[in-house]
Amino acid sequence: MLKRALFHTILPVLDHKNAIVITGMRQVGKTTLMHQLAEAWGKKQIWFDFDNPLDQLLFENIDYKAIYEELRRDAGAVNGERFLVCIDEIQNFPAITRVIKYLIDHYEVKFILTGSSNYYLRNLFPESLSGRKFLFLLHPLSYREYLYFHDLLPQTETGPDRAEVFKTHSQSAIHKRRELFEEYMEFGGFPEVALTGDQQTKRLILRNIFASFFEKDIKVFSELKEIKELRDLILLLGPRNGNMLDITRLSSELNINRVKTYNYLEFLEGTFFLRLVPKFTRSIDRSVAGGKKVYFSDTGMLNLITRTSPGQLLETTVANQLQHYGKVSFFNKRNVAEIDFILDDKTAIEVKQKAIEPDRNKLEKLASDLNLAEYYMVSNTPVSMDHVVYPWFF
Repeated sequence: MLKRALFHTILPVLDHKNAIVITGMRQVGKTTLMHQLAEAWGKKQIWFDFDNPLDQLLFENIDYKAIYEELRRDAGAVNGERFLVCIDEIQNFPAITRVIKYLIDHYEVKFILTGSSNYYLRNLFPESLSGRKFLFLLHPLSYREYLYFHDLLPQTETGPDRAEVFKTHSQSAIHKRRELFEEYMEFGGFPEVALTGDQQTKRLILRNIFASFFEKDIKVFSELKEIKELRDLILLLGPRNGNMLDITRLSSELNINRVKTYNYLEFLEGTFFLRLVPKFTRSIDRSVAGGKKVYFSDTGMLNLITRTSPGQLLETTVANQLQHYGKVSFFNKRNVAEIDFILDDKTAIEVKQKAIEPDRNKLEKLASDLNLAEYYMVSNTPVSMDHVVYPWFF
């Protein structure tokens, strides 16, 4: 079974006492990853799916010791033997964290948990499991993983490698790595979509994922009553992808107040449907959504909602890849000077379909003015120029 890069990140802490919590969008492969980790565990285990209310019944018992004894028996473990409990979609039963905390502290039960939203983990859980969990975020497939899923890259090379991104590559390496990039930008990185050959079927899968978001995620968060408003916001955000948000204008077009708009944006970001990239600043106050740039977390989902220009599609793909390498921001000075992305407050990155020398020189000056240590053009076309990197190596 194909393994995500995150599998190898989690594996070293599999035996640790802390619960492993895997979060991310629906259909990115959290359940599959949990199965692979359980197989690596190799000892006694028991499974629950909290999308099924019957699987929640055991954990509703107020006697936590009785819960432990039943889990131990069902897992086939003897007294004192450590066993694994795997729970899918924990956001459906927020009170579970109290039980998990007790069972970790008193019986060293190992837990692997999946949840579809940081938003739920932060806002609905009465107990955060502070100090008793390792939290991991599973994104849609990176382009490296996409190549691995198509047998074009070894598994050992699927993790982020900053050194490889920013080095000079041979023409043969460039040709090999760009082979599926246009397909990746068109259909995105959901694993089932990636492994499906027929393009029409890919689009049907994407539509089902979008429908599942509304059918399942929104139902859990009871405050989001106006599903139509959220849908309309998503449709408005499609053409704005890659642009700075104007909260006042969005609110006016939706005929809702600014507070509600902020809440919807927080929900969409917290469920990983989109990401809001803040402006580059030396200040630590980046809390408001206004003035941030919006990017859909998956280009396949973006293309399902709206058609966008090749340049914006490339920029969105790069934005999603950069998240694997550090903190991402952007620079904009009254719309007369801008840098697409700044990585970790030190590397200026400008995205172009084809890098040209005047654009590179402009980026070099802006980076110098901002005291940024590095600058690179990301070009979707091979060129002979210094300080140029290619999106196929992110």
